Amino acid sequence: MSIQLVIIILYIALLFLISLYAKKRASGGSANFLFAGRKMNSLLVAVNVAGLAIGAASTVGVAENAFTVGIAAGWYNAAWSAGAVVMAMVAADKYRSMNCTTVPELFERYYDKKGRVISAVCLVIIMMVITSMQYLAGGAILSSLLPEYFTMQGGMIMSAIVFISITLIGGLWSSGLSNIVSVVLIYLGVLVGTYMTVSQQGGLGGLATKLPETVSWFGPIGGLSLATIIGWFVVMITQTITAQGPVQIACGAVDGKTAKKGFLWGAVIIFPIGFLCAIMGLAARVTYPDIKATLALPKIIMSLDPIVSGITLAALWAADVSTACTLLLGAGTLFAQDIYQRFINPSVSETKFLTVNRLTVLGTGLLTLWLAFNAVGILRTLLIGLSLTTAFTIVFLFTMFAPSLCRKSSAFYTTLAGILALAAWQILPSVRIVSEPIYFEWLVCLVTFFAVTVLDSNKITTQEHVPDNIDEGAAYGGTH
Repeated sequence: MSIQLVIIILYIALLFLISLYAKKRASGGSANFLFAGRKMNSLLVAVNVAGLAIGAASTVGVAENAFTVGIAAGWYNAAWSAGAVVMAMVAADKYRSMNCTTVPELFERYYDKKGRVISAVCLVIIMMVITSMQYLAGGAILSSLLPEYFTMQGGMIMSAIVFISITLIGGLWSSGLSNIVSVVLIYLGVLVGTYMTVSQQGGLGGLATKLPETVSWFGPIGGLSLATIIGWFVVMITQTITAQGPVQIACGAVDGKTAKKGFLWGAVIIFPIGFLCAIMGLAARVTYPDIKATLALPKIIMSLDPIVSGITLAALWAADVSTACTLLLGAGTLFAQDIYQRFINPSVSETKFLTVNRLTVLGTGLLTLWLAFNAVGILRTLLIGLSLTTAFTIVFLFTMFAPSLCRKSSAFYTTLAGILALAAWQILPSVRIVSEPIYFEWLVCLVTFFAVTVLDSNKITTQEHVPDNIDEGAAYGGTH
């Protein structure tokens, strides 16, 4: 049995032990399962934020991108870090102080049922796209680490089994406690892996001399455009404010101050990882110039000492685990609370509600596995999916800071416009009047929002309300 296989088995066993412990803390109701009983301290918030951010796109995806554009690919993680800072300063304490649980719930409090339904469906789709990327990266990692045991498809299936099982067992407590181990392992593995990889190339100077002269590999922009890098920042700041993953983490904090502090520390943890993975992507370009770019990071790491390579690739797999668990849980929350409980079975019992959550996690996990088998380009696919959060962020910001411009139909039509705009971007090249889809999303959604402001005279109330047919405890994240 190889050393790498032993390391992976030990890591999986540790994850399941943590999840079984977390199961005890997650018992006692859906609030414990979905929001860790709203008892997470700043450390747990920080590692959850970091675990959510440092996933497939932030490691394997960045190295894949660096393989062709240089170290500038690391700006992707810097953009995520900026998003966490903005979430901390603008929204984290607001979500927690309102005892909110999802953005769709917030939309119905201020707007209408249509806004809740369309935003819930859209957010579930976004989270499924992002989760599918974790499976794709997980398959690349395991098939490179243990080719005698896993094909690419087999690695994706194994990743799905572990991701789904851990989430089903312990919910947000499982994700939070596992992320402490995962973030430590990620830093240990990536730091050691980067050092060893660069040393093999004779240092950064030696690496630079071996790269082809086609791109400014160590330049601040490299083979990218400034518009692309700015676009990453716009996407990440946009999605961090309203995507269900960050919202769910903020809602799980003890209080608003803790949520804010946790997101700021999360930003610090996130920042360096992308540039380190980008450097390893450059080393892969030198050593294996003809390999598939998605395999750049796993392949270069496998050239290291067996123990180092095992720990480093387990760390990258840990990044996928930490991200996928939070995403799967968020998708379950959105469907179970914003669709099933709100519109299908409002009087659902606590026990059945928890069962629906777990079944949704299972169903979402299986569907995203199918998506992963048909996905190409980790970073590009993920960024397109995250662009859909533009409508939610625009509505949220105006609701919090300029409610006089908001109308009852603003949430629904702004979200619908965002969906149609992204569909048009994919189907009709003629609409691509800007360089990145996120710019087009902001343009269309802002125009739609202000058009509704002019055409609809039905203003929202500045006092949030609990929707009809929901008892106050349920609406504010209490017992059901």
